[in-house]
Amino acid sequence: MIFLGSWIVPVLLSPFIGSFLGVVVTRSGTPDKILVGRSVCVLCGTALKIRDLVPIGSWILLRGRCRNCGQAIGRFPLVMELAALFVALWSASLFSDGLLWASCVLGWLLLALAATDLKYFLLPDFLTFPAIAAGLLVAWLIAPASLLPNTLAAAGGYMFVAGLRYLYRLLRRREGIGLGDAKLLAASGAWVSWYALPSVVLLGALTALAFALWNKRSGAVSLADRIPFGAFLALGTWIVWLYGPLAAG
Repeated sequence: MIFLGSWIVPVLLSPFIGSFLGVVVTRSGTPDKILVGRSVCVLCGTALKIRDLVPIGSWILLRGRCRNCGQAIGRFPLVMELAALFVALWSASLFSDGLLWASCVLGWLLLALAATDLKYFLLPDFLTFPAIAAGLLVAWLIAPASLLPNTLAAAGGYMFVAGLRYLYRLLRRREGIGLGDAKLLAASGAWVSWYALPSVVLLGALTALAFALWNKRSGAVSLADRIPFGAFLALGTWIVWLYGPLAAG
């Protein structure tokens, strides 16, 4: 019997969630249009039919091409659907019942934030603020005594990045980090609390550095290089949520 405590429901829903998150990401610059209007081919403008919107299956059957114009639509929709499924499966391997749903919600929010930052260098408020609120709600529901520390961690995460931003601007006379990163680290604090925030920042910094080095294989890495740091903070948050903070020794 399928019920809300089962892993089957979030796993079955996840490709549809991923499809929706793909829309959220591509329309992140115009959030008022996320829930309105039909899905269309971005290449020819043809409205997509139900048979073209079946997650994963439609992309595979059409070989990643528009049914009308035959042009390649790219892998982004498929990647989002598979990534959302991966989040649900990974969560189900570690959690059950309410924690499973909480983990999926966090993973899907982080997925949307990471994809938006990688694609547009943007961490929109309509994703970061719900992530903060959801983290505090989960803390209150699971362990009410953790609400205050997690709230303080959210505030501390924001102030840490905002402080770095101010110092960078003072020293370099230009912007070096956005307030979106500050809000994302606030969301991290709301979910993993203050004692785990250093691990989130360390994992984010290390993976961001690895990304920068990979992208600059043919040249030196410069402070002027633009890096979607929020995507790596999202990854750090996800890992720490699943497995806890890094061990000291």
